[in-house]
Amino acid sequence: MPGIDACLQEAMSLPGARGAAIVDWTSGLALGTAGESPGGDHEATAAETAELARAAAEYTAFAPTATTAAAGRSLSGPGSADGVDADSDSDDQDKGPPVEDLIVTSRTGYHILSFVETTFDSSVFLYLWLDRDTGNLALARLRLGQLAERLVLG
Repeated sequence: MPGIDACLQEAMSLPGARGAAIVDWTSGLALGTAGESPGGDHEATAAETAELARAAAEYTAFAPTATTAAAGRSLSGPGSADGVDADSDSDDQDKGPPVEDLIVTSRTGYHILSFVETTFDSSVFLYLWLDRDTGNLALARLRLGQLAERLVLG
């Protein structure tokens, strides 16, 4: 299980990776950075990407609460046709970050924010700036998700 430096090094080994960071989205501070930053300032990039992460995590349009999600599902229960209880997965929704990842596409690159599930408040994400011409978005998203699952903070 990699720590912050090993995680960033592995993220930077992805094809087309230009820069990476591990960011606390509640404070907007970078816990670690590697490579370049889109604006030349890792701390400014961390603060700006934290705003996106915070919006996605707090607005129900992106991360419905368990009550909202249950209301949006078809009515089901022990006596329903599908036999699935509407509240059976509410515990799963309460675990970890409310959003899996965010992808922002610019003219020259991709910005991927992959949320990290932690034992404490789950307010951390991996950020990767990927070159649009040489990067592989699908591969980067999968690898960042794997890194987020294995990352050890402490």
